[in-house]
Amino acid sequence: MATMQVKRAFKYRFYPSDAQAAELSRTFGCVRKVYNMALAARTEAWARQKRVNYNATSAMLTAWKKTEELAYLNEVSSVPLQQALRHLQGAFSNFFAKRSKYPRFKSKRKSRGSAEYTRSAFTFRDGALILAKMNDPLDIVWSRPLPEGTVPTTVTVSRDAAGRWFVSLRCDDPSIKPLPATDSAVGIDVGLDHLLTLSTGEKIANPRHERRDRARLAKAQRELAKKTKGSNNCANARCKAAKVHARIADRRRDMLHQLTTRLVRENQTLVIEDLTVRNMVKNHTLARAISDASWWEFRSLLEYKAAWYGREVVVVDRFFPSSKLCSACGTLQDKMPLNVRTWTCDCGTSHDRDVNAAINLKAAGLAVTVCGAGVRPQRRKPGGQSATKQKTPRREP
Repeated sequence: MATMQVKRAFKYRFYPSDAQAAELSRTFGCVRKVYNMALAARTEAWARQKRVNYNATSAMLTAWKKTEELAYLNEVSSVPLQQALRHLQGAFSNFFAKRSKYPRFKSKRKSRGSAEYTRSAFTFRDGALILAKMNDPLDIVWSRPLPEGTVPTTVTVSRDAAGRWFVSLRCDDPSIKPLPATDSAVGIDVGLDHLLTLSTGEKIANPRHERRDRARLAKAQRELAKKTKGSNNCANARCKAAKVHARIADRRRDMLHQLTTRLVRENQTLVIEDLTVRNMVKNHTLARAISDASWWEFRSLLEYKAAWYGREVVVVDRFFPSSKLCSACGTLQDKMPLNVRTWTCDCGTSHDRDVNAAINLKAAGLAVTVCGAGVRPQRRKPGGQSATKQKTPRREP
């Protein structure tokens, strides 16, 4: 099997000087301005049934820089501005391919400030990164080394809502290679009482990160609600609330990374269920708990790591009755309310609801890998039913 060359982004925190912070903030503003102006021009052209591509917006950018009103665009590096136009082109490509909605304008307060630099706009030598329009290297906290002998192809600088600065270096990672094949397979059932239940019977506790900091978050949000909008005090209070959110998200992401890496290393085939999280969070009773569990992020991490290491992720259709199906005799129960955690089948087998569901998912996934049936649904494109869908479609009279 040919070795797949993996491009990977390594993200680090850095602490800019006052001059660097001012330069980057100015660049973020110019990037946002160019993106919004190009989007407005393309939207206006679309209303006139004309299409404007990247080359046309690039020519517009050249003309904008020559005007007196937008002459400040010349003060920052031109590369992040061109990259903003490329990102807009990618957003429209996804829209026309029906992979995403129509592009939206970037907000000064709500959108994440970022700027992308290609190789011509930065210098990386001996661990020192110098961006265009800067004289000194960034003060980066190298929490882990870059792959030996690799050079970043793109550098993305960003600032989150909590005021933290990050730099992401995209480069080839030759250390990522397919793991030795094994015969192990596991079914994974996600839940709220336990974050994951494996077909082996192992249950992984739900750490409930948001609940642990709920009181601190509520206090920060109360303080924010008392401030006058647009004032400096409001900005400081917003930053304090964002720091609590960042603390929760960091802990959750770290736990999911460790968990998915372990599952991918130990198993050749991983079977999960296709869940419509966007519809499930409409249940206001469970919305907060479901969002805190972050099932969608767990699936995303599991899929790309499986692709890295030569593993297989099988996604079973959401209508597969994994909880109501007896894993011993195959009898399908009529009803299975959420409050029923253990149940006994007519064949005399007692089941833990989550373990039974994980076992059924594993069996369905292995059947697909052997028979070649299409259990994996289309993730971003509509159409098609899974081979394991149990409900019979209603026929038109």
